[in-house]
Amino acid sequence: MMSGRGADRSWSAAALGLVDRVALPLHAGYTLWRAGVLRPMRPTALRAVLAGWRHWQLTLPFGYLVGAARHPDRPAIVDELGSLSYAQVAERTARLAAGFAGMGVRAGDTVAVLCRNHRGLVEAAVATARLGAHTALLNTGLSATQVAAVLREQDASLVVADAEFRPLLRTAPRKARRVIAWQDGPTRSTTLAELIAAAPAGPPPRPDRHGRLVVLTSGTTGTPKGARRPHPRGLSAPAALLSRIPLRHGRPLLVAAPLFHTWGLAGLQLGLVLGATLVLRRRFDAERLLADIAGHRVDSVFAVPVMLQRVLELPHEIRHAHDVSSLRVVACSGSALPAPVAADFQRRFGPVLYNVYGSTEVSWVSVATPAELRAAPHTAGRPPVGTRVRLLDEHGRPVPAGQPGRIFVANSMLFEGYTDGAAKEVRQGLMATGDVGRLEPSGLLAVVGRDDEMIISGGENVYPREVEDVIAGLPGVREAAVLGVPDERYGQRLAAYVVRADGAELDADAVRGHVRERLARFCVPRDVVFLDALPRNATGKVLKRALGTD
Repeated sequence: MMSGRGADRSWSAAALGLVDRVALPLHAGYTLWRAGVLRPMRPTALRAVLAGWRHWQLTLPFGYLVGAARHPDRPAIVDELGSLSYAQVAERTARLAAGFAGMGVRAGDTVAVLCRNHRGLVEAAVATARLGAHTALLNTGLSATQVAAVLREQDASLVVADAEFRPLLRTAPRKARRVIAWQDGPTRSTTLAELIAAAPAGPPPRPDRHGRLVVLTSGTTGTPKGARRPHPRGLSAPAALLSRIPLRHGRPLLVAAPLFHTWGLAGLQLGLVLGATLVLRRRFDAERLLADIAGHRVDSVFAVPVMLQRVLELPHEIRHAHDVSSLRVVACSGSALPAPVAADFQRRFGPVLYNVYGSTEVSWVSVATPAELRAAPHTAGRPPVGTRVRLLDEHGRPVPAGQPGRIFVANSMLFEGYTDGAAKEVRQGLMATGDVGRLEPSGLLAVVGRDDEMIISGGENVYPREVEDVIAGLPGVREAAVLGVPDERYGQRLAAYVVRADGAELDADAVRGHVRERLARFCVPRDVVFLDALPRNATGKVLKRALGTD
């Protein structure tokens, strides 16, 4: 029999286990009920949902099969080609799965998808999953060399691509057959539309196992790696985000973030749980975004930070020409949200902005609500229900509040490893994000920067992100990036790359003086380079490796 501290620890562990097994599911159920996901339904629909759950669980096919049973006529996807109902998507993806099978795709194979945001990407991913095959979502910003390397690593047997990306497939492995998802004119290649039209009606055979979703890392520091994304193991995963972001069942959701990216994919998956109408556009355009919000009475938008910045840069008369009063939620993720953008967006559009901090590998870490962003525009917020976050030093020990530490996280959607066999560092059951953060006195998390971007200048630790936020707040600055460069005297120094706003007259001394007034002297960039634009990838992240100090 245990006594003393050992018994206390045993009781504490048992209590925590009871919370995990009972309290968290109850909270998830309440959250989903409040969002309108859990509600009464017809007996026939209930039977279809339960049957689908037994086989598909929370995969993409399950979402559309449930939608076809609960609300068959509700628009599921709206894009440039028009609207598809949930029943239509369920039928079309069954036909497409049969078409893929006719081309030789089997359970365990990999289908690579190289598409912009439109129905073709969604239907290809769903049809692939219905065969038990794996879906590799390729970044549309890759080079032909990178595409060929990814296709070889994933051993893809089929590539579904928009016609505009055909030049990127010239050096791709010959074994990967091609299907065109979107074409702007006639094509001699097989298209998704032709496969759907030619395939027999009726569901394809159900596979014995579920296929994986593979998402590429951003590749901002090298060649993108394939990350195996897990399917949600239950409704606790979507409930976690819904506990911090008040999305509602059945309302139109516009996904502006690329669907091949983890954040765009999260918008698709959450939209299915919510039975939402998914509004898609192949290319982002700031004015078109506002027009779609007004035209479709959009309730929620999933975007990346640079998109919000482009909306703010629109002339006043264009922003106010569209009625966006239906908009309740703008959920932003994918890269760092500059504090000036967060503050300005809420001033202009009201308390609708939610900043989600996460990564391809760990999914989400924390969410900042409008009130939290209003109080601290730089904040990453608080962890959702069921998420644990710790800040650790280089030896794995917790750091005191207010001190910077490496961010580690545990939740129900940690990735399953890279497809090349590599993995992320894990300590105490938590996975490294690769970032450094600080816990504020308010309990909010602040992300200081990447742990591999910290520089030591004259013996002082400096994180470029803090300097970037300060420069971005200078009138006349459109955007800025800061990084460390070698220095013979100090080891390293900061270099700032600045894009002026249209018509702004700004010189290097003004930038340095602005930083000097707000941060320590060792944070002042010695080099200030003015550019016409910052190099970015397809998800809006700045490609710092492409910056030079000419």
